[in-house]
Amino acid sequence: MTTVSIEVEVTSPYPAEIVFKVFNNFHTIAPKVNPQVFKSIEIVEGDGGVGTIRLFTFGDDVPFASGKFRQDVIDESNFTYKYTFFEGDNLMGILDSINHYVKIIPSALGHDGGCVFKQTVVYNCKGDEKPSADVLNFEKDLYEKTYKAIEAYASDHPESYS
Repeated sequence: MTTVSIEVEVTSPYPAEIVFKVFNNFHTIAPKVNPQVFKSIEIVEGDGGVGTIRLFTFGDDVPFASGKFRQDVIDESNFTYKYTFFEGDNLMGILDSINHYVKIIPSALGHDGGCVFKQTVVYNCKGDEKPSADVLNFEKDLYEKTYKAIEAYASDHPESYS
């Protein structure tokens, strides 16, 4: 199986604990801050924890209609997430799945010193055909902008995430 990946890295002034908590609410925040990309994110099966399956309905700025993902890991002690898109037109007819690995790394400054949000996206291709460089660049830019929009939302609503 052929794979291709992208890396997203965003430095944040917020502590890793807060960024982790905010990112854990991606499904509710993303449609509010970026509805042109995320029309809705709904639970299809599960309780929101590991094993939960969600349906993404994408907005007008995305060339896909929908995708289903499964939450594979939520590790609060290590600030990590893993989830896998396994169904939908976001697989572009050429992918078996898309794995997302998220790690929030506290900065060397300690508890209140900020963090680095790292996301690795691995596209698992059915054959030799891969997503184009344009698609990969579009998605990387989309993930970075969405992260910044979610961070701004959390900054405007500190009572929810402190």
